[in-house]
Amino acid sequence: MEITAAVVRAPGADFTVEKVELDELRHNEVRVRLVATGICHTDSLVRDAIYPTPLPAVLGHEGAGIVEGIGDSVTSVAPGDHVVLAAAYCGHCRRCRAGQMAYCENLFAADFGGARLDGSTSISKDGEAISSHFFGQSSFATYANVVEESVVKIRSDVPLEHLGPLGCGLNTGAGTVLNELKPEIGSSLAVFGTGAVGNAAIMAAKVAECAIIVAVDIHQSRLDLALELGATHTINSITEDLPTRLKEIVGDAGLDYVVDTTARPELLRQAADALGVRGTVALVGAARPGTEVAFEIGASLVKGWTFKTVVQGSSVPQVFIPQLIQLWLDGRFPFEKLVKDYSLDQINEGFADSKSGVTVKPVIIF
Repeated sequence: MEITAAVVRAPGADFTVEKVELDELRHNEVRVRLVATGICHTDSLVRDAIYPTPLPAVLGHEGAGIVEGIGDSVTSVAPGDHVVLAAAYCGHCRRCRAGQMAYCENLFAADFGGARLDGSTSISKDGEAISSHFFGQSSFATYANVVEESVVKIRSDVPLEHLGPLGCGLNTGAGTVLNELKPEIGSSLAVFGTGAVGNAAIMAAKVAECAIIVAVDIHQSRLDLALELGATHTINSITEDLPTRLKEIVGDAGLDYVVDTTARPELLRQAADALGVRGTVALVGAARPGTEVAFEIGASLVKGWTFKTVVQGSSVPQVFIPQLIQLWLDGRFPFEKLVKDYSLDQINEGFADSKSGVTVKPVIIF
């Protein structure tokens, strides 16, 4: 069938909105009519060839929509169901079998391979193959053939337009706090970088009843929003000295937790230095492969501190995304305050606004 999609054809190039062909469903796929999809930093990493999905490609991995058809082996959804689309996973490796889908041993093939596991793509134009199945979905399109593992059925009485970001960015930030770190009531937590992922972590820290929640960023507007969402303190690292301000806030005890969304080595070093005894730094930001960080391991040895990387909030999407929706319905996860709407024709504007800090979470409405 003919669909409309945003295609990136060369590293660093703008997306072009084109008519392309979507092939027939395979046995394990769900055809989804997209209602909306979020724009995420990972999309820009692939657009710029920092991550290895072959171009040309249809990207997008925060889709939300309505099921229009299912393959003959699909059992989790039916036509008419409302769904959020999340990251793909193989479902049969050791990590998937252990319920650790975020750490699927076949993650790169499932999410970044640009094709089905048999090498075919679902999208083409005039005989030209275009990479599909990005994160199992490729949601920068009006329709997508999505692997069943990426599909999360949700209740039909909530608006789909802004739910897509729950599939990646908001899931990552909130899940890192609630699923991975599990901070104690009354603990201290800092978030470095208050974009969509960082603000999701801040909202989750408030849900977890952290006593001190520090937001760190270079955009004052984002810091102001972070205060509205649950931060108790803010630090503008352009105008304030970050180590000094952290010491003023938490004293000699240091921080219990830091969530870093920036993946900047100098900030990760400062995060580690600011930890208290048994503190933890959780890196969720994506860096260019080969990036290294130097940590102090002499005096800090006695702290027993931890550095860990966290993928997709260590979530099982089919379990955690409905939980986030319930928190939103309860008024405890007001992620709609992060969102600004764009049309598909405005996709490049959405990417630019996200990079500049004008928009926290751009969402394309179809």
